[in-house]
Amino acid sequence: MSKRLVLWRHGRTSWNVEGRVQGQTDTELDGVGRQQARDAAARLASLAPARIVSSDLRRAHDTARSLADLTGRDVELDERLREMDFGAREGLTWRQAWDRFPDGMRAWVSGDESQIPDSETHAAAGERSAAVLREVGDELPDGELAVVVAHGAILRTGICRFLGFPLETWTLFSGLSNCSWTVLEQTYPEHDSRWRLVEWNAGTLPEPVVSDDEPPGLGRAEATG
Repeated sequence: MSKRLVLWRHGRTSWNVEGRVQGQTDTELDGVGRQQARDAAARLASLAPARIVSSDLRRAHDTARSLADLTGRDVELDERLREMDFGAREGLTWRQAWDRFPDGMRAWVSGDESQIPDSETHAAAGERSAAVLREVGDELPDGELAVVVAHGAILRTGICRFLGFPLETWTLFSGLSNCSWTVLEQTYPEHDSRWRLVEWNAGTLPEPVVSDDEPPGLGRAEATG
C-alpha cells in the first residue's frame, strides 16, 4: 500500500498582492486567501488525511485550520516549516530590494546568498523542512496520507532536498501558487523506500496513474483495477 504527502501552500495575503517578501514576517490571510483555503480544504478533506502538520505562522496555520475544521484532525505545529528567512529583504518588493541592496541582489541571483543581511540560504531552509518531511513520511502508516501546510520557498526547497535533487537544479522548479499543492508518494513501501513526485503545483485531486513502466505484478493498473 502507498503513502502520500500532500504539501499545501497557504492562501493569499495582502503582501502577496503587493509583491512584498514575507519570509518569517507573520502576515495574515486576506479575504481571498481565506476563501481559497476553504475551497481547497473542501477538496483535500475528501482524501481523509491521517495528519495535518503546519508552520506556526498565521497564514499557514489558518489555512491548515480550514482543513482541520472539516476533518476533525488536530493541526500539529512545527516551527521548522516557517518560511525561509529573507532577512533584510522582508517587507520589500523586488524593485525596492534592488534599490536598497544592488550588490547583494546581484550576488543573490548569481547564487551567492551571503550578501543580504541576516538572510537564510536555500540549502539551510531546504534541510530544516526536509527533516520534517522525512519524519512525517517515516511515521505515516502504509495506506495513509498526511497534509503538510507551509510556504512557497520552504516547500520548494524542502521537496527538492527531500527527493535528493542537486542544489543547482532547485531553481528549475517553479514557485507554488497560493493554496496549490504538491503530492509525493511512496508507492510500494515494502519494496522501495523512495518517494516520487506525483503532482507539482496542482489544484485538483491526485488521480491514479496507470503506467507501462511499473514492475510486473505491482503495476498501479492492477492495484487500482
